[in-house]
Amino acid sequence: MFYYVLKYVILGPLLRLVFRPRIEGLEHVPARGAAIVAGNHLSFSDHFLMPAILKRRITFLAKAEYFTGPGIKGRLTAFFFRSAGQIPVDRSGKEAGKAAIREGLGVLSKEELLGIYPEGTRSHDGRLYKGKVGVAVMALRAEAPVIPCAMIGTFEAQPPGRKIPKIHPVAIRFGEPLDFSRYAGMENEKAILRAITDEIMYAILTLSEQEYVDRYAADAKAEEAAEKAALAKNRKFPRLPQR
Repeated sequence: MFYYVLKYVILGPLLRLVFRPRIEGLEHVPARGAAIVAGNHLSFSDHFLMPAILKRRITFLAKAEYFTGPGIKGRLTAFFFRSAGQIPVDRSGKEAGKAAIREGLGVLSKEELLGIYPEGTRSHDGRLYKGKVGVAVMALRAEAPVIPCAMIGTFEAQPPGRKIPKIHPVAIRFGEPLDFSRYAGMENEKAILRAITDEIMYAILTLSEQEYVDRYAADAKAEEAAEKAALAKNRKFPRLPQR
């Protein structure tokens, strides 16, 4: 119930009024049946803009940190995501990927829309990063089509670290459904899963026109954070010249 109150009464009308998103290819999202909407992830705003414009309800796999934050803010955030029907997924440890796949398949088994960001995390620099193969596993096991989606302008509206989005033109593009039924029964083949995932990421790239980086976003983030930490340490404790 709260999901539809948010969508049609509170958040949806507000987002449409403020951002006036331009929607392209909405006819590619099936009116019924299980399907995966796989998109790029540029901003925290993505979680709200896409559900606001879709005619059907969509459930996202959200990182568990949104449900475990401390204090009043943390409890409000957790309440919001739970009320909106989003599913927490622990992204740490070896079993994280399996848990995400299990939860995603549960949504698809109910003939619903599942939203997923194959990059696994938000882009920290606006570029598109290598996709993880969990989306391919779910597409094959659920025998569900994958609809590529591109969020455009949300990085500029709310880049990482910005709490309140600014007004900026936003577009949401949906591509034609991708059918991977030709790979039925091959969800344990690593090469097949990588090929499917790369095809999905290429479709997203074509829609978004981003620069592509053939690395996982989490690795690129960690490397950049380490470099910044090293620079900060050098500034604080500069090396003395050797005599």
